[in-house]
Amino acid sequence: MAHYRELTVWQKSIELVVAVYHYTQAFPELERYGLTSQMRRSAVSIPSNIAEGSRRRGKDTAHFLKISFGSASELETQLEISKRLDFGKLRERERCESLLSEILRMLNKMTT
Repeated sequence: MAHYRELTVWQKSIELVVAVYHYTQAFPELERYGLTSQMRRSAVSIPSNIAEGSRRRGKDTAHFLKISFGSASELETQLEISKRLDFGKLRERERCESLLSEILRMLNKMTT
């Protein structure tokens, strides 16, 4: 596996983290330790596990990529919840959804 910084999926995941932070800034104050925190942790977990997996070999690499995929799936659900609760700005959510969709496709290819 290439150095993680060279991986498009890692680069896109970093973009997603920044987008999620911007998106969740507009959430209600009550959600600071709820959905906001959950979404940010899920987003950060994606590139973090890609990076850790790139330092491993064989089955360990695949394991960390699967964890990234799981975190991305969690974030997908959390974005849907934020949508239904009408939190944040539409354009920022759509940016997150677009990046996430792309990342999920890349991770799916890497784990199959």
